[in-house]
Amino acid sequence: MLRFGIVGTNWITERFIQAAEETEQFELKAVYSRTEEKGRAFAAKYNYQPTVYTDLAEMASSDEVDAVYIASPNSLHAEQAIVCMKQGKHVLCEKPLASNVKEVQAMLQTAKDHDVLLMEAMKSTLMPNFRVIANNLYKIGRVRRYFASYCQYSSRFDAFKQGTVLNAFKPEFSNGALMDLGIYCIYPMVALFGKPEQVQASGIMLSSGVDGEGSILMRYSDMDAVVMYSKISDSYAPAEIQGENGTLVIDKINQPYDVKIYYRDGTIEDLRQPQMQESMFYEAREFIELIQTGRRDSTVNTLNNSLIVAEIMEEARRQMGLTFPADLR
Repeated sequence: MLRFGIVGTNWITERFIQAAEETEQFELKAVYSRTEEKGRAFAAKYNYQPTVYTDLAEMASSDEVDAVYIASPNSLHAEQAIVCMKQGKHVLCEKPLASNVKEVQAMLQTAKDHDVLLMEAMKSTLMPNFRVIANNLYKIGRVRRYFASYCQYSSRFDAFKQGTVLNAFKPEFSNGALMDLGIYCIYPMVALFGKPEQVQASGIMLSSGVDGEGSILMRYSDMDAVVMYSKISDSYAPAEIQGENGTLVIDKINQPYDVKIYYRDGTIEDLRQPQMQESMFYEAREFIELIQTGRRDSTVNTLNNSLIVAEIMEEARRQMGLTFPADLR
């Protein structure tokens, strides 16, 4: 059993715990919250009877905790992860790994210095049907274009339009469409094709100082990549990887379930694999198995991939004129 501490008492944490329980290797030992009342209310939902902490350093130093799952606001990821890793705790950190490249580099260095596992919790690239995509990419011949869209009207945008700015649209939390949704399009691209040679980005800025939507065109030596994302409009377009012999069509790049190849001769190959577990199960299993086998880097969500993704997003933000308070620290 791997003994976990949790940072962040929200719905995504609840989903992670549910998924991690399916591995049968998970035990919740500690919960960190800024307030004891909120921490106790969260802990009371589970039978583990975890210890509630309001001091992160105290939780990180506990001998009862092997690893920490961090699902706090983006702007807090780096600081909190570093505190935990310096105490020898392995860290699974929600995406985006940090606010900017400088923070990611500091996290990677800390993981190396203290010989612990750090992994970005990008669930989609560890799901069964992403592996199907990677394993069957050769069938479509030379790849010429990667296209991915994740546009989902935010449930908090109506409040924003009425004058109430919730956390999802606050720059002090390093939020916005690129960080919250665009990364789901960028990370699979990097996992499949590596670092692009060129990045061209544009976006629509909101009055709070974050982006509401954006588009990025990236150039590789013999292909390009087009990424679209939004929190102020919806899209129903599937993702495509276009090759000279056929096109891979993926229902949702952020959570791939349906994968088909449309060949140029008109035939269609259905590649989808059944997925019985909750979508976050696969990232939890990957993280736990890496620790149990003594490895310090994911097989897919590698530290290098996370760094490249951070570099792309920082360059895109620079071109859009999007700066976070975290960038000025």
